[in-house]
Amino acid sequence: MEVRPAYTLVHQAAHLLANQDDQPGAVVRAAYDQLLTAMAQQRDALGALAPAIDQFLKVTASYQPGLFPCYDVPDLPRTNNDLEHLFGATRYQERRTTGRKVASPTLVVRGAVRVVAAVLSRTHSFTAEDLQPRDLKQWRTLRATIEERHATRRAQRRFRRDPGAYLASLEDLLLKAVLPS
Repeated sequence: MEVRPAYTLVHQAAHLLANQDDQPGAVVRAAYDQLLTAMAQQRDALGALAPAIDQFLKVTASYQPGLFPCYDVPDLPRTNNDLEHLFGATRYQERRTTGRKVASPTLVVRGAVRVVAAVLSRTHSFTAEDLQPRDLKQWRTLRATIEERHATRRAQRRFRRDPGAYLASLEDLLLKAVLPS
């Protein structure tokens, strides 16, 4: 009869994550952490289902960093299915507007920015003040990341055009770095 107590624990976890009372993420996280502690303590009493509880705790630990922001961020999907649907719809709109059958290469370079912009622009119209960067350091970091991706894409293009010349320039750089001047 270990099934009933194990089911009760898992059902409590589902009930907490459903958050029927619309509690903030910190409150849900604290209650969930207490439940996980109780699960770990009751593990031995569950007999043959103890490995299942171990697996539940392990998987929960791996998902835990991204488990609670949905309670604090409005309109953020709570389940993977909802999130995948959102990204699928975004991908569909991208293909529809560009006429491409596959993802646009710029999605690789500007993916983090484009996906967020595409998702948010469906539910919210932005003003000029909304688009102005609030944190210049964070904005510059994002711009630097995008520029690194651009540089990588340019290097790939150079390699495809003339692999010999590209590799020769890399050898020159390596020899300059290794040999004393």
